[in-house]
Amino acid sequence: MARIPDAFIDDILARSDIVEIIGARVPLKRQGKEYSARCPFHDERSPSFTVSPTKQFYHCFGCGAHGTAISFLMNYDRLEFLDAVDELAKRLGVEVPRDTQQRNANPDTNDLYSAVEAAAKFFRKQLDASPKAQAYLDGRDVSAAIREQFAIGYAPDGFNALRDALGTDPRRMSLLERAGLFSKNERGHVYDKFRDRVMFPIFDRRGRVIAFGGRVLDKDDGPKYLNSPETSLFHKGRELYGLWQVRQAHNKIERLIVVEGYMDVVALFQHGVDTAVATLGTATTPDHAELLFRNAPDVYFCFDGDRAGRGAAWKAVESVLPRMKDGRQAFFLFLPEGEDPDSLVRTEGRDGFDARLRDATPLSQFFFDSLGTDVNLSTLEGKGRLAERAKPFLAQIPDGAFGDLMQQRLTELTGVGARTSAPDTHVPAQRARTAPASSAPKRSLVRAAIELLLHRPSLALSLQQPYRFTTLRQAGVELLAEIVALIVSRPDITTGALIEHFADREESKALQKLAANTFIGDEQGLERSFLATMYQLELQAVEQRNAELAGKLRELGPSGLDEYERAEIGQLLGDARSLRALINTHTAPL
Repeated sequence: MARIPDAFIDDILARSDIVEIIGARVPLKRQGKEYSARCPFHDERSPSFTVSPTKQFYHCFGCGAHGTAISFLMNYDRLEFLDAVDELAKRLGVEVPRDTQQRNANPDTNDLYSAVEAAAKFFRKQLDASPKAQAYLDGRDVSAAIREQFAIGYAPDGFNALRDALGTDPRRMSLLERAGLFSKNERGHVYDKFRDRVMFPIFDRRGRVIAFGGRVLDKDDGPKYLNSPETSLFHKGRELYGLWQVRQAHNKIERLIVVEGYMDVVALFQHGVDTAVATLGTATTPDHAELLFRNAPDVYFCFDGDRAGRGAAWKAVESVLPRMKDGRQAFFLFLPEGEDPDSLVRTEGRDGFDARLRDATPLSQFFFDSLGTDVNLSTLEGKGRLAERAKPFLAQIPDGAFGDLMQQRLTELTGVGARTSAPDTHVPAQRARTAPASSAPKRSLVRAAIELLLHRPSLALSLQQPYRFTTLRQAGVELLAEIVALIVSRPDITTGALIEHFADREESKALQKLAANTFIGDEQGLERSFLATMYQLELQAVEQRNAELAGKLRELGPSGLDEYERAEIGQLLGDARSLRALINTHTAPL
């Protein structure tokens, strides 16, 4: 898949008004140069969500949500990246680069979507003409409104109903076959894949029909459920039935309930539980887990209480654990024997089902209970076994409070991790005390430079190459050099885009915090502060090199230096004088 050029992304972010975009969805209140609100991504009583028009960046001091106008649209409107970019481009009256659009789409993809949509309309029309299918839905208490909401249809009995209605020419036949709507026998004869089934269209995240699930009306007619095969539009491990309907019903989704069947989703919606989705005949995949948590902070998995159900629950655990960032929660509801969500919600109603969800098992409890099923924790051997089983899974949890608490729980159960390392008696106490103090000022200069660049990236364009500070042996210098190089290569980059570049890096959280700080002063003052900081780092680099040469001179004598190094010493002394003068100029009052 082609990438949208970084320059185009930077341009539309620089030209977009993030305050206007967020303000249209969240009530913002001006506070000085920035705007604040209660965070739309977590519950809070006092506002900790800030939007900066100068940085084109938002940040929540409560939950840590942050980013650009693009990431806001992705998280709030639940758009895919390309759709969010397209939304901003349309607002600005520009087009996403044509070659990118062409390379991101198959030439006849739109025709394929149209063919699947035509099949969905055909099935909906056939439902109106089938008393048998209508009687089935009536018997399951599926109202007309829910049938319309889910676009439920009916595939007529017989082998050629869909083909005769829509396969009017070879190209249309080819599109319907590629969409998985036809089957072919050994003799090459093509016939309708779905026959005499209630049809459940599967929508993608943009509300387009991409596949179908069909349920038999007569138990003896093959498998109970039949799903579309994998196609260029449909990958079952990446889609969730009902997610489009949930999104349409809620601006903010508090929780998602994962069930196993189409009718479970429909029945839950029918009884007011309108945040249910279903996997499509497959175990919960990592893509499912990411999609679930991208839409809601709390996810409830509903499975049968038998061995197969608990096996499916463990598969979900394996997909969910690496995505358990702080603020996310997962629960497991195991159903009584012979019951499914459909039958439970019919019997107990919405309140009864909600009560069961409140009593659901937290992921942490299910995790340790499952790993400890055959473990005797009263013995050291048993504790060791549990610890060894748990360690590889706990290592997958993202850094944060949840990961720490899971490790703490393992320690409570097994004692593993309770010991702390003894102090190193070979390290002189005086050295241990003085080392941090001597290095702190150097780290603070690098930190100050990064913070100023995050506040105003264009400051990096005022630096002259080559950059001498890159030779410094200090913590953070490599990151500072990387940030400067990134800004020089993308001169229009905004604070938000800069942060997004490091989103998957361990430095991300620290950069978010620095970017969220507020500076007091005018633009000229910021530039003077930045240049003064960088001149000090340049001076430190000069002094570092001078110290290296001086050490070499002491060790080897004058003959130990070549003519270039002897000339360099003189040059370094002159550079040091010039840098001190520049530092004095830029730190003096205006």
